[in-house]
Amino acid sequence: MSADHPPAAPGTRFPAPPERAARPAAGPAPANGADAGPKSERTRQRILDAAARTFRDKGYAGTTLNDIAVAALLRAGSIYYHFDSKERLLEEVLDIGIARVSAAVQRAIEALPPDISPTERIRTGIEAHLRSLLYHGEYTSASFRIFGQAPRDVQSRILSRRRAYADYWRHMLREARAAGEIPAERDLGLARMFLFGALNWSVEWYDPEKGALDDFVREAAETCLHGILAPPGAGADGERYAEGAGVVRRER
Repeated sequence: MSADHPPAAPGTRFPAPPERAARPAAGPAPANGADAGPKSERTRQRILDAAARTFRDKGYAGTTLNDIAVAALLRAGSIYYHFDSKERLLEEVLDIGIARVSAAVQRAIEALPPDISPTERIRTGIEAHLRSLLYHGEYTSASFRIFGQAPRDVQSRILSRRRAYADYWRHMLREARAAGEIPAERDLGLARMFLFGALNWSVEWYDPEKGALDDFVREAAETCLHGILAPPGAGADGERYAEGAGVVRRER
């Protein structure tokens, strides 16, 4: 990694999201000041929610502001009151997607005891990433699915947050290797990219009807950390020790 992008250690604050309320509306404010009220904020949120769904489903090039207006049950002109372009709207959807995931992971890890092992920090990060990713599925799916479709200037403005989040994980993985919990020969860049790829793609196939989210994220973290092979000494019938749980689980 280059010197101008040092790893962000856990405890480092990620770049703050842009102040939503401070961004000026594209159109003139009404004389009675209604633009600043709760109704305006609710409308703005409806537009963002509709944009996240539509960008996710149709991509950036395939989405028009009229598509978003229809999804939000608004007239197209109403969008320009809050956002001056499709590009500006996309930028905010992308920003919300990565901001929610990175903030959730940071909160979860900062809540851990200071003497927790690096492996357990990574486990907590995996679970928090997945929970946030799937709970805010429309924004996070849009953020990870169509980032590459965004105009270059939008990408460049979002990249600082994405880089900070990647650096946060780089630091955790390096701590685990320094503690002897990841083999020294393991390629941490490759491991991180495989990990992010597996976690982020779950928004495309996760089915909440097949089980509780908490069970899913725990199993996903276990698989990411320990793989799919039985540990040495495990029985051929599929029983294995669930580390930290004090029980033997039988795989179905």
